[in-house]
Amino acid sequence: MEQIMSYLKERDFLGFEAWRWVCLLGSILIGLVVGRIAQFILERSSGKLKHGEEESLATLATLFLQCLGKPAAMFGFVLGLTVGLSLLGFKDLAAAKVESFSKVLYAIAVGYAVYRLVDVLDHFLHRWAAGTESRLDDMLVPMVRKSVRITVVVMVIVFIMNSMFKPEQVATVLTGLGVGGLAVALAAQDSLKNLFGSFMILLDKPFQIGDRVVIGEHDGPVEMVGFRSTKLRTLDGHIVTIPNSTVINEMVRNIGSRPYIRRVSNITITYDTPPEKVRRAVEILDNILDNHEGMDPELPPRVFFSDFNDCSLNIMMIYWYHPPAYWDYLAFTQKVNMEILERFNAEGIDFAFPTQTVYLANDEKRQLALRMLNQPGDSTGA
Repeated sequence: MEQIMSYLKERDFLGFEAWRWVCLLGSILIGLVVGRIAQFILERSSGKLKHGEEESLATLATLFLQCLGKPAAMFGFVLGLTVGLSLLGFKDLAAAKVESFSKVLYAIAVGYAVYRLVDVLDHFLHRWAAGTESRLDDMLVPMVRKSVRITVVVMVIVFIMNSMFKPEQVATVLTGLGVGGLAVALAAQDSLKNLFGSFMILLDKPFQIGDRVVIGEHDGPVEMVGFRSTKLRTLDGHIVTIPNSTVINEMVRNIGSRPYIRRVSNITITYDTPPEKVRRAVEILDNILDNHEGMDPELPPRVFFSDFNDCSLNIMMIYWYHPPAYWDYLAFTQKVNMEILERFNAEGIDFAFPTQTVYLANDEKRQLALRMLNQPGDSTGA
């Protein structure tokens, strides 16, 4: 063992004794092992806390430990690396650079931990939003999460710049970033329009999370509103991502906020229906819709013999269904249609369909009349 130590002290590599490099390697390995063990303990502990008696406290501890698992492994590596670098024995300017580099590594590790802990804040914001009646906060929560994470990243970058550069150098870099930012802003006008669109959506509130809306050709409930786009789940199950700049420029139909569902239906009967049966058809429809399911007293149903169509007599039927539960509305509509069909058939009232009638000359209402024209040279005419 003494021979190995003396050998390592006598040998050097890149200006440092070999034993220092061995210490660096050992320190990194120890840091990795310690970090992995810490991650394993944190993740196992968080798994056990899921079965705790107090759900809120257990949830907080679970999320907290889960978020710190991977940062703990990273912190172990950074600690091992910085300790190993200090054992190399840098001097003067090199030592100052190594110290700055260590600060950068620690800043990244701490920033990563804080970045992960944003999930804890996000969890409690979601719980708070779920407990409120307004769904505006459901749109704000994802934006708050992204904003906090962006802030953490920016703070880490600023700290790194302060650690690696002098104040005047930092000012120069920031000036360059300002000029570069202007160029990027000009090149990313669409992204800025989408960002502005997200703020306009929050201010105007044309819809909320969960509302069924129609935007352009897309119809479905809103699942997420982000800084750049809005996501809809279409009625056939697909996710459609629409840029926010398009959302604020398109006509948005908020179906989810309608107070009722209105049905306007034209019941057509044949032209040979006598007037008394037309009156009876109107009476039947009035009777079917009288005090119907889902009726608001302020919006009673309406039935009128409204028009003479090309091929039929038209009876307009209008009713409003409350609340606007679509599947309940369809079930009620089916019930109304079946009752109309049964009662019209029982009364002998025929439904009309597109027809064409050909009238021949000399029928009972249109007698054929022939007239002889005077022929040339005929003085009498007949």
